[in-house]
Amino acid sequence: MFKKISFVILVVLLIGMFSVGAFAASRVLNVYGAWAGAELEAFDKMVKPFEDANDIDVVLAGSRDPAVLITRVDGGNPPDVSTLPNPGAMVEFAKAGKLVDLSTFMDVDTLKSDYSSTWIDLGSYKGKLQGVFLSADLKSLVWYNPKAFAAAGYTTPATWEEMIALSDKMVADGKTPWAIGVESGGASGWVGTDWIEDIMLRTVEPEVYDLWVSHGISWVDDRVQRAFELFGQIALNEKYVYGGPNAVLTINFGDSPDALFTTPPNAYMHKQATFIKSFILDHFPDLVPGEDFDFFPFPPIDPQYGTPALGAADMFAMFNDTPDARAFMEYVVSPEAQEIWVHELGKLSANKRVNPAVYPDDLTRKAAEILVNASTFRFDGSDLMPGAVGSGSFWTEILNYVSGVPLKRVLMTIETTALDAYRK
Repeated sequence: MFKKISFVILVVLLIGMFSVGAFAASRVLNVYGAWAGAELEAFDKMVKPFEDANDIDVVLAGSRDPAVLITRVDGGNPPDVSTLPNPGAMVEFAKAGKLVDLSTFMDVDTLKSDYSSTWIDLGSYKGKLQGVFLSADLKSLVWYNPKAFAAAGYTTPATWEEMIALSDKMVADGKTPWAIGVESGGASGWVGTDWIEDIMLRTVEPEVYDLWVSHGISWVDDRVQRAFELFGQIALNEKYVYGGPNAVLTINFGDSPDALFTTPPNAYMHKQATFIKSFILDHFPDLVPGEDFDFFPFPPIDPQYGTPALGAADMFAMFNDTPDARAFMEYVVSPEAQEIWVHELGKLSANKRVNPAVYPDDLTRKAAEILVNASTFRFDGSDLMPGAVGSGSFWTEILNYVSGVPLKRVLMTIETTALDAYRK
């Protein structure tokens, strides 16, 4: 009996030793990121095939406070790979020599065939590929109710002039063209900055947009002033916006498109990014994308600049040059990884080889097509600016402009902040 028990114990110990050995053999890749909820679930699903194929445990952990990552990197304890909020953050780490040049091991020719040059350029610094993109949100869209348009005999505009003419026609018909809401708690005003950025991209060369973002031109420059004035042509017009400018300041951005779905509609058009679809469906779960709500591209203003795409994106950079980190970076740019990610979240991939069938509906597929085929893509400008400007005076002065503060005073206030912020 004793021998049998001893044998059983020995077997258990041996199994335990093999289990510990197998567990120890599984490598760990530390990825820094603050995704939670649905995004964390999508990330886990996306990395599982990679983990299974490579016997690597991908561990995601991080903070929404950007200072935490900076502290870790400066302290010599960087993660292997990190998500970054925007190319501006990537450039700062690249300037400090903290990032791995991805072109030293990635197949750049394949990347260039899979992604437009815009995405390669956004991920590069001084000729070195420092970051790659997982997915994006497209901001250059105007949402509308197709059934309400059809009932009133309206057609979607193809130019700014046509959009203004349509707005005037709606006013003449006793209707309100626009639903705009810029309230977002402590972040109130960002909606207006998206308008300014999209207008800038349609009224100046992309290089001038880049100069504006980096404070290469002043906020009181005539070109910046014109962008604000064109925004004001709509947002400051009592007849154009639902509730008038005062309501624009108090309506939450997520509630703003509700005006398109009342009976009769309180408004007919709403400019917002692809993510507003989730708000619409949350408020009106019975609506069918593409039938009950749709979008058209925010139209060109000066024809020579076409119809650029403005957006934000999820990107990765690599801090530790290890075989596991290299394998992970090659995986996240693949269509296989991105198809899982965009299917789960309804985000858009810039990879041309991603199968459009993975998107949850035709509306998302249409947005992805716009993104992939855009001749010019630029990142949200306020996200690239120093915080004192991009999420500071730019936001607050948008609110002041809508409330009636003279434009020259608004622009001078932002300029004063910028002079200090860009000097640091």
